Amino acid sequence: MALLLPNNGEGDALAAIVGKAAAENLVLRLYTNNITPSETDTTATYTEATFTGYAAITLTASSWTVTEGAPSNAAYPQQTFTSSADQAPQSVYGYYLTRVTSGRIAWAERFPSGPYVIANNGDNVKVTPKFTLD
Repeated sequence: MALLLPNNGEGDALAAIVGKAAAENLVLRLYTNNITPSETDTTATYTEATFTGYAAITLTASSWTVTEGAPSNAAYPQQTFTSSADQAPQSVYGYYLTRVTSGRIAWAERFPSGPYVIANNGDNVKVTPKFTLD
C-alpha cells in the first residue's frame, strides 16, 4: 500500500505551503484496525496500538532530511516500537502521523507485508517515515 494523504492532511499541507498555518511537529503512531487508508480518514479512523511498551513517537522537524530532485522527498530516521512484555497478540496493520498540537492526521500507510503480530517481549515494528513528491 502506498502512503496516503487524507483530505485533512492535504488541507494542512496546502495551508503550510502558502503560510496560512504554522508547521507542527508530527507524531508517529501504529494502528491495529484492519483498514486501508482512504481520503476521508481522520485521526478517529485509526485504533492506536496498545501493546506493553508502546508509545507514540514525536518526530522533530530538524531530524527530517529533505532531498530535492525528480522525485523530491523528505525522510526521517527509522523508528522502532518494541514490546516490553509477553502479552495477548496484537496485529499492527500500519502507521499514521498526526500533528502534535492540533492532533489532525497528516498521512497514513498500511504495511504491504503486514500485519505484524506483537505478542512477545522484544517483538518490534520498525518504521522509516518518508514522503515523496514529483
